[in-house]
Amino acid sequence: MLDKLGIKVGLKTTNMKTVTEADIVLFAGVSGDFNPVHLCEEYAEKTFFGGRIAHGALAQALLSAAMAKLPGLVIYLSQSIRFLRPIRIGDTITAIAEVIETREDKGIVKLKNTCINQKKEIVVEGEANVRIYEPPIQE
Repeated sequence: MLDKLGIKVGLKTTNMKTVTEADIVLFAGVSGDFNPVHLCEEYAEKTFFGGRIAHGALAQALLSAAMAKLPGLVIYLSQSIRFLRPIRIGDTITAIAEVIETREDKGIVKLKNTCINQKKEIVVEGEANVRIYEPPIQE
């Protein structure tokens, strides 16, 4: 089925977003993560970050959106992730999901996940596993 959908090693999908103040505030509301390093400039300036940063899970959500662009019905199974650099308001993040392994018998796809900023710096990296199903027939 993966072959039929064109899913093979090397296939890449991307998702790009410029992170805004509103994104961080809305993400805090949705997630319940009100850590002041995300929401209070005065507090965040006193940390080693030197200012506010986006939630790490926001980057993970951008990766999820990239993986959702794979053909078929994509179900997220697992994720390992490393946060390498902070994401700040105004950063343009490109989330890249690249197929690195497939299990045709199970429809399971292993992906290399990378988020890069507008300076081409890697800010997040990891691996994910998804399961691909035939999409439902649309009538």
